[in-house]
Amino acid sequence: MIAVSPHAEGATLAVRAQPGAKKSAVLGEQAGALKVAVTAPPQDGRANAALVDVLAEWLGVRRSRVEVLAGATSRNKVFLVRGVSAADLAGRLQTRVGPPPEGR
Repeated sequence: MIAVSPHAEGATLAVRAQPGAKKSAVLGEQAGALKVAVTAPPQDGRANAALVDVLAEWLGVRRSRVEVLAGATSRNKVFLVRGVSAADLAGRLQTRVGPPPEGR
């Protein structure tokens, strides 16, 4: 299950980044995080900016509402999505990624 937590300004989302990929896409769930591939290299914050773009479009929110909260230099990151409740964000994830497999 993808980790989503409430935050004073919205909700947080655990993300596993894959920079330098052939194409940018949301790949699903991996180890409790949303796996997101981006074509940008992990240099000078380019991959983080690309992740913000992909997440904002995929979640249907403005780019200004998504920011890296933790893990800026790591593959494991936490993003803040402003103006969205944790329940709403979890619902969007379930709709887009699907429910967890049975027995989990």
